[in-house]
Amino acid sequence: MKRPTMADIARRAGVSKVAVSYALNDQPGVSEATRASIKSIAEELGWRPNSAARALTGGRAQAVGLVVRRPARTLGVEPFFMEFISGVETVLAEHAYALMLQMVTDQEQEIEVCRRWWGERRVDGVFLMDLQTDDERLGAVREIGLPAVAIGPPDVAGELPAIWSDDGESVYEIVRYLTALGHRRIARVAGPAELAHTAVRDAALAEVCREAGIPAAAVVYTDYTGDEGARAARALLIAPERPTAIVFDNDIMAVAALSVAQELGLSIPADVSIVAWDESPLTQVVRPMLSAVTRDIPAYGAHSATALLALIGGEDVGSVRDGYAHFVPRGSTAPPPPEPAPR
Repeated sequence: MKRPTMADIARRAGVSKVAVSYALNDQPGVSEATRASIKSIAEELGWRPNSAARALTGGRAQAVGLVVRRPARTLGVEPFFMEFISGVETVLAEHAYALMLQMVTDQEQEIEVCRRWWGERRVDGVFLMDLQTDDERLGAVREIGLPAVAIGPPDVAGELPAIWSDDGESVYEIVRYLTALGHRRIARVAGPAELAHTAVRDAALAEVCREAGIPAAAVVYTDYTGDEGARAARALLIAPERPTAIVFDNDIMAVAALSVAQELGLSIPADVSIVAWDESPLTQVVRPMLSAVTRDIPAYGAHSATALLALIGGEDVGSVRDGYAHFVPRGSTAPPPPEPAPR
């Protein structure tokens, strides 16, 4: 089906293309009744502004895109995304660039959004977040020539420049601290198993437990929501041999675990220690304050935006290791409770 144009709208409305342009761009020159009629016809025909026309005149879309494969409510409750976006916006604002954001439910939708944005010249490049160990988006953006920066481990980013934090180092720091306190039964409530950073944390956790001479840590995979985190924590805490320390892969799940512990009559940290990934206002307002790994997430976003704009500008951009999240002990970690005497 032929894509509707301003000429089609003008023909249907019985006005000139100039009048259509004035109406659709909210410029003076037409009456309010005419403007409303033109906009109604445009909506009926399914017309969309063609920013590709601007590109043909030598301009860019002056926007970059971020598609997040999470429930939309995630933005309201998980501080990581808003802190990351705040850092991105700091750089974009300096270059008169806008950020287009869309939430989707699966990778197929994400690829389709990227293709549509690029086809309509709505964006000059995109950020790819939550890299998977076998990520189809890499081939999709390469196929259409869409500039992209991967936010995640470089070994799964293919030919794309990657901005990454060394999650393995963070895991080592957490576990070494917990074992120094005397913990031997450690568990982890992780995000989705298919995510590349989940795999990095899995491998580091297995290795550091072997090095410390303690049993392999139990790992429960979730979707990062508080509900899933609470269910995982409950299952671990009612097990015959419950862990004495649990590491949660985000702050929301760690906070949810506090409620589960209270529900079960357990004291934090006397009965079980809790560690959250990425310190946030949430981890600091609860009691006890949660031990957590902390990093400058807005700077992470700013570095990502700087790399993407450089790539759009035709520069050679390599991968950037953006440090790693350091462990900060607070009130939710302590030595494990004494083992009961054998009968």
